[in-house]
Amino acid sequence: MKSFFRLEEYKVLLYRIFLVYFFYFIARVLFYLYNSKVVEVDSMVEFLKISYHGLAFDTTAILYINGIFILLSILPFFINTKASYQNFLFWFYFISNLIFYALNFIDFIYYKYNFSRLTLAAWDIVKHEESKGSMFTRFLITYWHVFLLYILISAIWIFLYKKIKIKHNLRQDSKIKYIAKSIIGLIIILTLSVGGIRGDFKKSTRPINLVDANRHVTKVQQADLVLNSPFTFLRTIRVKSFKKQDFNISQEVIEKNFKPIKSYQNNNPSKPNIVLIITESLGREYCGAFNQDVSIKDYVSYTPFLDSLAQHSMIYTNAYANGYKSIHGMSSIISGIPSFKDAFTSSPYARQKIESMVSCLKSKGYDTSFFHGAPNGSMGFLGYGNILGFDHYYGKTEYNNDADFDGSWGIWDEPFLQYMNTVISKKQTPFFSTVFTVTSHEPYVIPEEYKGKFPKGDIPMHQCVGYTDFAFKKFFESAKKQSWFENTIFIITADHCNQVNYYENYYHDIMNRLAVPILIYKPNSDLVGKSNEIAQHMDIFPTVMDLIGYDKPFRSWGRSLLTKEKDIAPYLINYNSNNYYFMKDEYICLFDGSKAIGFFEIKDRKLENNLIKKRNEKMNELEIQCKAFIQDYFNRIIDKNLTSIQ
Repeated sequence: MKSFFRLEEYKVLLYRIFLVYFFYFIARVLFYLYNSKVVEVDSMVEFLKISYHGLAFDTTAILYINGIFILLSILPFFINTKASYQNFLFWFYFISNLIFYALNFIDFIYYKYNFSRLTLAAWDIVKHEESKGSMFTRFLITYWHVFLLYILISAIWIFLYKKIKIKHNLRQDSKIKYIAKSIIGLIIILTLSVGGIRGDFKKSTRPINLVDANRHVTKVQQADLVLNSPFTFLRTIRVKSFKKQDFNISQEVIEKNFKPIKSYQNNNPSKPNIVLIITESLGREYCGAFNQDVSIKDYVSYTPFLDSLAQHSMIYTNAYANGYKSIHGMSSIISGIPSFKDAFTSSPYARQKIESMVSCLKSKGYDTSFFHGAPNGSMGFLGYGNILGFDHYYGKTEYNNDADFDGSWGIWDEPFLQYMNTVISKKQTPFFSTVFTVTSHEPYVIPEEYKGKFPKGDIPMHQCVGYTDFAFKKFFESAKKQSWFENTIFIITADHCNQVNYYENYYHDIMNRLAVPILIYKPNSDLVGKSNEIAQHMDIFPTVMDLIGYDKPFRSWGRSLLTKEKDIAPYLINYNSNNYYFMKDEYICLFDGSKAIGFFEIKDRKLENNLIKKRNEKMNELEIQCKAFIQDYFNRIIDKNLTSIQ
């Protein structure tokens, strides 16, 4: 009778799905162990509570991945207990599950750099790389312990799956009844599955999404522990984050707070050369000159040259990136366009006329060039550079000497910066040249001849920072000998941050995870000092236009870092863990895309004390300003209105 109602099969199916839940819980435990300093769970009870709320997100991912397996297991049209068919189900189950399960293990490591669970946007990083195979191999070698854990847990999973098998003991003459009665079970299971995929069994207006994880935590950073990587990846497939926003914010509010079309008349028109150095992963944490007013016990700087250069420069000690990926840095620094959930450069709207440092400087007769020592096209820089209109692109191909290849990303920083100096020294002035460095990055290696020359510090990144700082020193020594040097403005910043020294908490506070240096140096000028006002990557473009006395209107959401009169107030906007962060004046607004879900004092960089229940008029204004930016940002992009020409 049990066989007739297929109870044995349903029990085994339930067991197999239970195993998926069990191993997702194991993955959540391991994710926490690898990232405990970031997600900050205070007790076992709190972790279990987070895990409980994570079940809804686990259920959605599990049912997405196992939906076909479940259907194949309960189809009522033939008897499913035969050994050959069960063997087919075994392979189907593990191929589909283990592929997606691996995403959790990637996040054990990648999360420390991205501060967000994997989404489809992660593909933006690797799709332009020629050496995907070598990158994958290097990841396996460097993080062998994660790979070993994955193999071990997968083996245990397979072992437990095989412990309980279905017996094929159904008589052939009961086949018709077997099929007829199976329809009832099919309807029940499919109904439950639909509710599970949506995330609840109530009458809800939409399936649960990434932002819903924030409902269940007391600390913002814990939302990523509620989530799982297969869920975040699957939920972002075919999801268009670039769509028009209408918060009913007037153009007057947008103009008052952001002045999207700017014009400066503070300096007489001039044509100094511009050299922009975007340093791979150079977090502000590593640079001593930017931490003199920060109370960090036993602080050590790993940038002696930049520290010395800062004494003759204008530096911004409260500056932030507008994104977490390298291509985000390129678009926000050069063209003043930040990236939020997805990279602007990967959107369908990137191929349009874009006002940027490139277009503005070219209109004034500048030769424009972009240098990147990686294989040409890597990181999407060549493609976006062509959209912006750079006259020249110099990559690994043009360098043409693989003896200086680091084996992973590109040409070592020191020789490539020397190559850049040689190339630009042959150019007619004025020129605008951008270089994107490569060495200060995982796998954290430096040239063999420099092993032991730089302090290894507390984390692998420190030695790489020391080498890149040395490469800057050698570059400036060579550049000083050139005739163009004295009439050049140098700007040094980072694309985003990297490894954090967890012995100190300051730089892994949520709002400091994008803390980067911004340094502006002009030889023999009075452009010297230090500012602690909020600054961001988007401000670099208008600052350059202000410096050279650019005499035309231009499109920019940033502000000049050198002018306060008739300019917008300092602010910061970026995106992390499915929320916008808008910082201005006294507060930080946490915005989920439709409404504010938190307000914090500006000094509360951990975002521990949510003041939303005590919101005041200033907080209300901050939310309106955040909405105003988002509305103008998406509407301008989608309307292809990224120039000052209306």
